[in-house]
Amino acid sequence: MTDLDGTWADESEWTAFDDESIDGDEEGGVPQPVLAVVGRPNVGKSTLVNRIIGRREAVVQDVPGVTRDRVAYDALWSGRKFTVVDTGGWEPDATGMYASVAAQAELAMSTADAILFVVDATVGATTTDEAAVRVLRKSKRPVLLVANKVDDERLMGDVAALWSLGLGEPIPVSGLHGRGSGDMLDRILEALPETPRETFASGAGGPRRVALVGRPNVGKSSLLNRLTGEERSVVDSVAGTTVDPVDSLVELDDEVWRFVDTAGLRKRVNFASGAEYYASLRTKAAIESAEVAIVLLDASEPISEQDLRVLTMVVESGRACVLAFNKWDLVDEDRRHAMVRELERGLVRVPWAERINISALTGRAVRKLAPALRTALTSWDTRVPTGRLNSWLNDLIAATPPPVRGGKQPKVLFATQAGTRPPTFVLFTTGFLEAGYRRFIERKLREEFGFQGSPVRISVRVREKKPRK
Repeated sequence: MTDLDGTWADESEWTAFDDESIDGDEEGGVPQPVLAVVGRPNVGKSTLVNRIIGRREAVVQDVPGVTRDRVAYDALWSGRKFTVVDTGGWEPDATGMYASVAAQAELAMSTADAILFVVDATVGATTTDEAAVRVLRKSKRPVLLVANKVDDERLMGDVAALWSLGLGEPIPVSGLHGRGSGDMLDRILEALPETPRETFASGAGGPRRVALVGRPNVGKSSLLNRLTGEERSVVDSVAGTTVDPVDSLVELDDEVWRFVDTAGLRKRVNFASGAEYYASLRTKAAIESAEVAIVLLDASEPISEQDLRVLTMVVESGRACVLAFNKWDLVDEDRRHAMVRELERGLVRVPWAERINISALTGRAVRKLAPALRTALTSWDTRVPTGRLNSWLNDLIAATPPPVRGGKQPKVLFATQAGTRPPTFVLFTTGFLEAGYRRFIERKLREEFGFQGSPVRISVRVREKKPRK
């Protein structure tokens, strides 16, 4: 396609011509051995995970209990790839939400190929550490004992005392500064098998990526657990339970999808702080790396400003979208009448998104998600032939010409679809087109060509007049 340099009427609405497709799994589903990182709360597991993978992805804050779910990351060392699973703090007598966190850690131990047990060298072995060792001995997996927070030689005497745990030689490291991390990674490769004990088959092209997004406590983790058929994410009535994005392979209608459970968005990213700030960044990144987003709304409560903020983030990212009204089992007749008015006002930006009424608790209508996802992705990938597009546009403009601006009526000379994912159209004109007229063209585009479940972007390029000689 030729380069369209020149004067743009509205540069804020323009996106690049050649939308790159979302990358799938580069390795084509090649299985990797799994390393689980476990330990009691606040021993620095997530900091150590970031050191192992060589980038800051796991949410870290100097308070216990930030990580709650099993979160997997890809790692590479000495030419070998493996998967690192970060877990929440393990405690033997935890109750409530923290019991679920401990259960996730135990599940990570049972499914891993090797286990990295992290102890705080500045504190030494505690009764919780000793209880964890008894569980680890039953796992029948190779266990590496890591003494974290060894920032200088003065703590080496405390490291030697950890021999008493009976897990062999402790590996002194500093997750914060990187001290001893190379020796630790060498030991990890020695402990990991060449191939994992458990493998999962996936499609040849890689599963389509689906982001579960919404404000806190709308039921994202409950829906993921319902779809996977296991307690994949920690669920609690406390808002903000999920912090890190949690990936899961889900089979719906004989097709494998990659679902990502994300942290609930309370505030704008710029106004969040601490762990909430990093959780918001990862949620934003999860949306941008997904192909389609399921926006969960609590059907039992009025649509809030937070719900609209999440919708805006998805629309601005250009991802396909499906609206799922969760907790439909709590909706009575009065609430249904109120919802009609709320939807007319609150969802005016996404009238094109398909709406499904579901209940993650009872399983109501969750199987309808797969057809809606396929429809949205098909629209997201749709390309309209240039000839057909211009023939349709000429008839539309002849029937409804653009409004006069500055005493002159702009003419639309030509139109082309510049890209897909999302569908992006460029109109070449002799003058600026009002925003209302562009919305009119988008509405008519949808009536003619569909695009259900996908945003559509329309940009205008004004033809510059050549100066007279």
